[in-house]
Amino acid sequence: MTLKFDFIAIVTADLPASLAFYRALGVDIPAGQEDAPHAEAALPGGMTLAWDPVSTIQSFMPDFELPAPGGGRIGFACRAESPAEVDRAYAELVDRYPEAAHTAPWDAPWGQRYATVLDPDGNSIDLYAPLPSDPA
Repeated sequence: MTLKFDFIAIVTADLPASLAFYRALGVDIPAGQEDAPHAEAALPGGMTLAWDPVSTIQSFMPDFELPAPGGGRIGFACRAESPAEVDRAYAELVDRYPEAAHTAPWDAPWGQRYATVLDPDGNSIDLYAPLPSDPA
C-alpha cells in the first residue's frame, strides 16, 4: 500500500476567526467560506488545508466534543525568509491577534530564529528561519 499525505484538517470552534487568522499567516483562502460547513485552501506543493466547524462534525457525530485548547493536539510551522521576518511576522500577528502571543522570537540552539503563536483554537504555529552561519 502506498499513501500520499496531502490533506490537513482543523476542527474549529469559530470558523470565521480561524480563517481570518490563517489568512493573516499568508494562507490563500478563497473568500466567502466563513459560513460554510467545510472550508479548504490549496497550499503550495499540492497539500490542502481544511477547516471543519464543530457544528458540522456534530451533525453526523452528535457526541463529538472539541478537545480542550492547548498544545499537543497538532502543530504547524511556517518558514520565514529571514530571522528579521520571524520578528516582523510575530509582531504583526500579535498586534492583530493579542491572544495569539505564545513564545516571543528567540535564537534556538539548533540554528533557527523561532517564535510560536496560537490560532483561535489554541493550536501552535511555529515561525522560523535559519540563523546566519557563523564564519568563525
